[in-house]
Amino acid sequence: MSTYVIRRIIYMLLTLLGASMLIFFLYALTPGDYVDNNMNMTEQRKAELREIYGFNKPLVERYTAWLGNVLEGDFGYSLQHQKPIMTLFNHYIWNSFLLAAASTFLTWFIAVVAGVLCAYKSHSIFDKSVTIFIFAAMSIPSFFIGLFFIKLFAVDAGILPPGGMITTGSNAEGWAYIIEVAEHMILPVLIVTLLGTGSLTRYFRSHMLEAMKQDYVRTARAKGLKERIVLYRHALRNAMLPAITLIGFELPTLFGGSIVIEKIFNWPGIGQLYMQSFTMRDYPLLMGFTMLIAILTVIGTFISDLLYRLADPRVRL
Repeated sequence: MSTYVIRRIIYMLLTLLGASMLIFFLYALTPGDYVDNNMNMTEQRKAELREIYGFNKPLVERYTAWLGNVLEGDFGYSLQHQKPIMTLFNHYIWNSFLLAAASTFLTWFIAVVAGVLCAYKSHSIFDKSVTIFIFAAMSIPSFFIGLFFIKLFAVDAGILPPGGMITTGSNAEGWAYIIEVAEHMILPVLIVTLLGTGSLTRYFRSHMLEAMKQDYVRTARAKGLKERIVLYRHALRNAMLPAITLIGFELPTLFGGSIVIEKIFNWPGIGQLYMQSFTMRDYPLLMGFTMLIAILTVIGTFISDLLYRLADPRVRL
């Protein structure tokens, strides 16, 4: 096990090194930058800023300096916001995490329950109804259903806030603040859950159908075990093994934010910050965010590999 972990860590470091090179040179070689984007500056002032920001230095020198700072936990300085990038991350990323964590929990809970029931009642009216609903939800664009829900629940019914994280001008504190944030979370969490449940439900349904055909399920039924125990202790437990590989991809999702949903509901998350950086060509912030997602992806994959080895003895052998 220790040899496997050491080998995986070496692969992780090599992967991150290659990702850092790709990320830096992709943004560095893109035409234009934050200085060029400002039309009100004179050429002399632009030249001064390029000297200050180091844009006129050789690419290799800029890359080594940037990589050295990243290794120390410093992702650089945002040119647009005039703040350290880690300060911006700490301010925005937890808002995205709050939204993503709630929707991820609901998505997995609903998908597991619906997938198990659909597999158990395969080809029944319930299974067909859920399948139709799933494909309908997956086919609707997020921006359309987001705006539709805002009109339906916020504008027409007036029972939910249309956007933001708190009410404009609110000075709520303590439990009042928590309740206010929770009310503003309902619509975006509902939409993210609705859009994400479909594919995951189909995933669990197919694996449950496969697991229920195995010999150990027939043996458990032959022993006279209750159907509930057969489903959840034997079939679902083995059907969940392939889903462990999906856990690694949830980690960058939790911190990466949802660009479309955050934009529609004006949620102050990392997704909105990322889009603003694209508009202003704030490449240091874009590089820092992309590198952070790469790190989280590699770590998430590493965790899912370890969990899979612990959950399935056949892989260890």
